[in-house]
Amino acid sequence: MRPDRLLAHLLTSDPARPRVTYYDDTEGPTRGERIELSAKVVGNWVNKAANLLQEEFDAGPGTRVALLLPAEHWRTVYWALAVWSVGATVASTDGDVVIGVAGEQVGSAGAPDIAVTLAALARQASAPTGTALDEAKELATYGDRFTPWATADDDAPALVTGDGTWSYGDLVEAAPTARRFVTGDLPSVLRSVASSFAADGSVVLVRNADPATLAQRLSAEGVDA
Repeated sequence: MRPDRLLAHLLTSDPARPRVTYYDDTEGPTRGERIELSAKVVGNWVNKAANLLQEEFDAGPGTRVALLLPAEHWRTVYWALAVWSVGATVASTDGDVVIGVAGEQVGSAGAPDIAVTLAALARQASAPTGTALDEAKELATYGDRFTPWATADDDAPALVTGDGTWSYGDLVEAAPTARRFVTGDLPSVLRSVASSFAADGSVVLVRNADPATLAQRLSAEGVDA
């Protein structure tokens, strides 16, 4: 299954079922957050983000989007799906469009074009965004339905990192498990999420997981891998 078809697959299967469960153990204001997203809710975020990318940046096949958010974060999931929805390429370094955390430097990629606030209930960035688009403030203004202007070919790059490139035709491999704990760097997380969704499954993400509570939490969430 191609990554740009994952969302439609989940919505057709069961739009109400939880697909992403997220915990934040990071020291700071987001510590203790737990968020659960159904396929329908994920789809709403993805469609708005895809419309933003397409309308504001003309993103599509051939566009490289640097996704410089924490790998194990629920916002990273919907932004990756949005990039694939427009037929563009997710990159782990620099790109034609840069998505970064509001108030943080993004290294060699330069200033972000889209500044993302990680807190779940944020309605505007807590730090100045400069010329960057304030996702927390602006994303809600984009449409809930999305139609791509173009579709990527099977051999077009879907994910590019320092370790390799995966195309739209070979990125997704179906996972054997229904509910999966996903951890690692950006390519590992995105490929695991994609494979779980292709298998009609769901994922649990934990940012900066506390080892003292992780096993109990995963057991309570019914994780089987």
